[in-house]
Amino acid sequence: MDKTKAVDMANRALKDTWSAGRKPNNIVLRLEFIQRKEGDAPLVNLIKSQGIALRFYLLALFEAQCRLPTDATWTGNLPLRGPGSWSDFIATDGAYDTRTQTYMRDTKQGRTRSDLRLRQIQGALRTLEELGPERALVTVPQAENGGRRQYAGFTLMKETGRGSYQTPDTYVVPRRHWSVKTVTVPATFFLNGWIQVLHPSEIATWLILRALSQWARDQHTESGVYLYGKAREEDFGMRRNPWEDACQRLRNFDLIRHAHSGDLNSDPGNLGNLGNLLVDYAARWERERYEPYRWQITDMGLTEDLMKICLRELTLRQKNTDRAGEARARRKSEPPSK
Repeated sequence: MDKTKAVDMANRALKDTWSAGRKPNNIVLRLEFIQRKEGDAPLVNLIKSQGIALRFYLLALFEAQCRLPTDATWTGNLPLRGPGSWSDFIATDGAYDTRTQTYMRDTKQGRTRSDLRLRQIQGALRTLEELGPERALVTVPQAENGGRRQYAGFTLMKETGRGSYQTPDTYVVPRRHWSVKTVTVPATFFLNGWIQVLHPSEIATWLILRALSQWARDQHTESGVYLYGKAREEDFGMRRNPWEDACQRLRNFDLIRHAHSGDLNSDPGNLGNLGNLLVDYAARWERERYEPYRWQITDMGLTEDLMKICLRELTLRQKNTDRAGEARARRKSEPPSK
């Protein structure tokens, strides 16, 4: 995606939509999207799915709030492909293969990248609709003869799903008010490309930490927020390994930090690599056994050079993998000890 400038071009399309619309500083999500009320929360179901369903749904909420005022009901006005379409909002590097769970760089039949993005959007719409009769996050009409889905005519549902009534619960732009349980996401998360590169489990973990930071603002500022295993699984449906892996990746991307005193809005790079290592070291050793790590959200990380950070982390991970491989090879070549 770096070589093809896919993220840059998707960012440009999103910025044009934001500039031509209401220019919201934050995108507002209803809490029920993140925290389960009955059964699994929609966010958990989208983590389990393959493809770009979670990304597309969040992008649809972004587009709606750029275009529509508070309390307005969603109506679609974009085509699926072409200039200024939904396809322009998506950055990909190839077709997604559900069998191998990888993105294929080379595809048969000479499909263009536009074709690949269209197929992924169609797959996302199917996933969002097939969450269940009551939990579907979109509805897609079919041809009158009951044939193919008319993807371009999809309707966006509220974060809680279609609902149990005959009339679907179409998406309505929520208002930020103390009586409405919501979570805010900075528009820079979309405009600077983070929505394009984070794994679904990383997006979910970041949204959960954002929700915790907004529920307990004083605690978040003073000592950080955290989740015990039972609450993490029962309230949010997140298992330990995906959660811990995602926290580490988000920490590496400067989107969260181990809790410590200091201005949350300061540049994460001010401490320098040594300072960050010292904070991480202290967080590990000061934490009591079996206690969860405490985290703080650092929104300044959203404004950093996205591709530079990602390429830096990929390079470091590759070097660590290479070192580990060399160490294993040396151990195998050494004669057995007597």
